[in-house]
Amino acid sequence: MTSQEVRLCGLLLQEHFGEVVEKVGTHLLRSGALSLRALAHETNTPLDLVKKSLCVLVQHGMCVFGSGRRGPGGPTEYRCLVERILYTLRFPRYIYTAKSLYGDTGELIVEEVLQRGEMTMSSVVKTVADRLTHNMEDGRSMDYSEVISAFSSLVDTHFLQRCLAACGKGNAATSSEKTPNSSAATPESLTDCYKLPQINLRGRGKRRRSSGDSDVDQRGGKRAKLENKELCGDEGVFWQTSSEIVRTMLRISEMTTQPNAAYTQPLSANEIFRALPASYNISRSTLDQYLTLLVDDPMEFVGKSGDSGGGMYVVNLHKALANLARATLESVVQERFGSRSARIFRLLLRKRHLEQKQVEDFAMIPAKEAKDMLYTLLSENLVQLQEIPKTPDHAPSRTFYLYTVNQLPTARMLLQHCYKTVGNLIERRLFETRENKRHLEKSQRIEAILASLQVSGAEPAQLTEVEEMITAPERQQLEALKHHINKMDSSENQVDETIFLLESYISSTKTSH
Repeated sequence: MTSQEVRLCGLLLQEHFGEVVEKVGTHLLRSGALSLRALAHETNTPLDLVKKSLCVLVQHGMCVFGSGRRGPGGPTEYRCLVERILYTLRFPRYIYTAKSLYGDTGELIVEEVLQRGEMTMSSVVKTVADRLTHNMEDGRSMDYSEVISAFSSLVDTHFLQRCLAACGKGNAATSSEKTPNSSAATPESLTDCYKLPQINLRGRGKRRRSSGDSDVDQRGGKRAKLENKELCGDEGVFWQTSSEIVRTMLRISEMTTQPNAAYTQPLSANEIFRALPASYNISRSTLDQYLTLLVDDPMEFVGKSGDSGGGMYVVNLHKALANLARATLESVVQERFGSRSARIFRLLLRKRHLEQKQVEDFAMIPAKEAKDMLYTLLSENLVQLQEIPKTPDHAPSRTFYLYTVNQLPTARMLLQHCYKTVGNLIERRLFETRENKRHLEKSQRIEAILASLQVSGAEPAQLTEVEEMITAPERQQLEALKHHINKMDSSENQVDETIFLLESYISSTKTSH
């Protein structure tokens, strides 16, 4: 774990859960596993606040706990998971993908589970149905069965999975069973992870009551809680967003391939032909020609693993990710150092090892410029210099000096730069928000007043008078702030795409070896 990862995790925890959780989580990341009292002592934080912070982290799957170094009889120790914290960067993308595939209902289901960390199916259904009903016209409401159907589709396509501690344990599972060992288990190894419970839930969503009904709510609050505490049949079975959601985003139909696999599961030509959309108008003979071309292509994205069923084919995910990572590295060099440096970089990637004179000749760049560019790339650790001596004394006159590019270490270095960039963007956004806090609060108050006036049927003159409470310079400043924050959010999403690509490439390299 690097300092940039810890810094980014701290900023994400602060943004989502506040300063106390950030303080506790960051200390755990730096120190490793710690007991509750040791954590409270080292962070100089009250024990009660540390307990609440750990509850938040455990609830969101960002912290695991179990027997400490003293064994089962010793105090329980807690450990933070850096990869689970970094997943929060992709929450907007998860929600957007769910909306694209399953509409507003799917979007709200994923949003609720991400916000709460883990929920029972019945709680999700009720909450989402109520939210959808509140936004419908008067007299209309959302039936629970529609939300259950969307929830089932999300489970079938592995957007959602049971919490690992609950898999295979039915309704007897509790949060206390979440141990560090359970985090190592994969969903595919637990048969019940994608099994829906039988729930007894019928009804429709309810609208939130207006403020005028608050007195009635307070008088009947206790009775309402008791009435709503009906058993639905899924008590103790909690659900969370699946870690393989990234695979689902890439191709929703591939449910048999491990998230970090180097190859997909083999598919026969017959299966591929049946799965092709009819609108493509591709005949079987044309498909065979395409598959042959793909197998013979030097990029090696598609390989042939057998001859049964008209031929068995696999997609080489590692090769595809390696080429995407390579294109990303080339793009970074070109943007930072220009097209000529990118030409040298691509040349070294292709030829592997070259002397300086060979670089000058192959790249067709004057000797002085090529030398300067090579030294610049060398100083940035984008290019490495390898010495091959002819004699044991390593005399410079009898040593070959070869330039090369090691793609994997370079990708790791770029990944750390990406972590730093996202951290800088988050810090800048928080700074801009703090600096303009007064204007933002004023704008929110006026928007609330306008909304209440519109509901009560106020005249246009009244609405205009309220709108003019924000002066022209303040409005201009708010527009500029909105533009800057939107730009930073967009940049953060773009950098996260690069992070996802580089992480996938590095992970696939480990798997392929």
